[in-house]
Amino acid sequence: MKTKKMSEIFIHLDETHSTNSYLRELITKEKEQPEGTVVVTDYQTAGRGQRGNSWESERGKNLMFSLLLHPDHIPAGKQFILSQLISLAIVTVLQEYDPHFSIKWPNDIYWKEKKIAGMLIEVDITGSMLSNAIAGIGININQTSFKSNAPNPVSLVQITGKKHNLPELLEKLLDRIADEYSGYSPEKEEEIIQRYKNLLFRNKGVHPYLCEGEIFNASIEGIEANGHLILKKENGSIRSFAFKEISFVI
Repeated sequence: MKTKKMSEIFIHLDETHSTNSYLRELITKEKEQPEGTVVVTDYQTAGRGQRGNSWESERGKNLMFSLLLHPDHIPAGKQFILSQLISLAIVTVLQEYDPHFSIKWPNDIYWKEKKIAGMLIEVDITGSMLSNAIAGIGININQTSFKSNAPNPVSLVQITGKKHNLPELLEKLLDRIADEYSGYSPEKEEEIIQRYKNLLFRNKGVHPYLCEGEIFNASIEGIEANGHLILKKENGSIRSFAFKEISFVI
């Protein structure tokens, strides 16, 4: 996938425990798999998200897929660039349907104050570089009601008022991810980080955050190369936070 052309290996499953787990088992048992290998399913029995969360999805209504990359040109310390590239690709596609999509740090996709998509990227490291990366992506597309206790889910059909063709939308997303990924170079990192920051959820103004049981107000100052979020508190102090150190108050 060093060019826009994706791998021809496309695995469709009626049901699986998790597309990330299925792809992990595949590369463990059969070793080498081409970059761009895609596993997509109609239903996951144990879909996984960030912080150990589960992902609710009605059978056949949404996009749930995992993509295999071989990012051996990216240093291990900069693996967050993959999350940025894929998040940018997803938002770019979704903004064709409505302009109010953003990236909720580190890699959820929001429409206004509601969550439409999530991502889980699992990486393997060889020496100082990345070797394999499995990007698992779930996007609510045609589901009209949600039964779990997730506080703020939304789907594309709820936003646009019409159903969408899942295979066509998946192809569009994969093409855009390929564009972003194949266009990456170290020289473009600052540009990528700035594009990501410009699309961040609540990237303007002061908003509440939760850290170690304390709620405080802060504004987003930037993103470090390792993916840490830089916040400026109302008292003027600036601090960076790792993925599990802080959460948004929604």
